[in-house]
Amino acid sequence: MTWLVAAGVVGAIGYGLSEISGVAYNERAIKVVDFSSLTSAQKHTALVAANNARCTCGCGMGLAQCVATDSTCPIREPNIEKIRTMVRDAAR
Repeated sequence: MTWLVAAGVVGAIGYGLSEISGVAYNERAIKVVDFSSLTSAQKHTALVAANNARCTCGCGMGLAQCVATDSTCPIREPNIEKIRTMVRDAAR
């Protein structure tokens, strides 16, 4: 029972941190895109844009979620390029 409670607390903390940052899928989740050239504010801008955009393949997922979790998406490469464009736009 103690382990279950501890796991719940850790999960709640992780969820809380993701909500505070305002993005469900961060740069660690979207490993195929390099965010290292951005400041914290720019990174946040790009991540919010990627998390708010929708994948257009019909899966119903957000762009960041699709890139982070679905390696079989038929438009994965164009989606990755869209996020890279968001990174470039955030750097301006």
